[in-house]
Amino acid sequence: MKMAPIHKQLLKHRSKVTHKIVHTGQHYDKKMSDIFIEELDLPKPHIHLSIGSRSHAELVAMIMMEFEKIILKEKPDLVLVYGDINSTAAAVMVCSKILTKSGRTIPIAHIESGLRSFDRTMPEEINRMVTDVLADYLFVTEPSGVKNLKKEGISSNKIFFVGNTMIDSLEFYLKKSKLSNVLKELCISEKKYTLVTLHRPSNVDSKENLNKIISIFKNINKIDPSLDIVFPVHPRTIKMLEKFGLKDIFYSIKNLIVTEPFGYLDFLNLIQNAKFILTDSGGIQEETTFLKVPCITLRENTERPVTSEIGTNVICGLDEKKIIKHIKEIESGKFKKGKIPKLWDGKAAERIVKVLLKKIK
Repeated sequence: MKMAPIHKQLLKHRSKVTHKIVHTGQHYDKKMSDIFIEELDLPKPHIHLSIGSRSHAELVAMIMMEFEKIILKEKPDLVLVYGDINSTAAAVMVCSKILTKSGRTIPIAHIESGLRSFDRTMPEEINRMVTDVLADYLFVTEPSGVKNLKKEGISSNKIFFVGNTMIDSLEFYLKKSKLSNVLKELCISEKKYTLVTLHRPSNVDSKENLNKIISIFKNINKIDPSLDIVFPVHPRTIKMLEKFGLKDIFYSIKNLIVTEPFGYLDFLNLIQNAKFILTDSGGIQEETTFLKVPCITLRENTERPVTSEIGTNVICGLDEKKIIKHIKEIESGKFKKGKIPKLWDGKAAERIVKVLLKKIK
């Protein structure tokens, strides 16, 4: 979703730029990967490293080894990296250690730069910091990113506040997503369900925290007995529920609809029609803010503070009293309305490509 708008903008300049997509295989579910590529109107990746699921150290090492071969063969003038995943940090480290004939390293552009949770127990935070230190062009989605980078000593001439390419994709595909039949398939109605996404180890790898999540779901039943709870569950979460002996309790929760992960268009439809969202995802905090859907984030912090400062997001961790308080506000119509952040206007990719064409010759 972050890369698709930039690819489409670069296609407008094919006489000047050849853009090749490298899929590392970190997100290795072939079915889901293919759905996203198809729905975002992207070509099949030009290069696929097929790394697959591994530990953090193994994954970074394998990506570095394979990506180095690609860099040496392709000799790119610029490498664009996105977000805060292991693939991002691995690619940047490779580029920063290979010298071109001119004696320079491979230039790097980081899309979604400067975000900080200030929680170094999160692998994503380490990836963000490493990537930003080594990048040559830092494209920022929100004002906090500019502030963070300057505080860390990054030169201002490397920093570009351009907006959010995730929102570019959302705005572009919003109309198409409304054609989805996912609500009908799940037998649910607009604003009559909450959508849940949980994937962080701090939430799903702990018996204590899984019990808290189950308790939150049961309290939702008490607040609004007619409200459905739609939860696309990762197989890892099911595995942990089994490990902790919580699977039967989990599946006995009233109105709980457990599904497999959705494609982009179905999921976008589910977000915009939900009464509210429970999540630990960073990207969903942004999407709900743009769509003005109430979002309750089950984390102690966020690297996207604009979503809680002016958007529809509230940070609750697993504080059940705080969560229930906000759900009651939503039910009574007293929850904050939120505003759309500056430059979240669907034109971030245009701004990024304009900078790149000017800087890279």
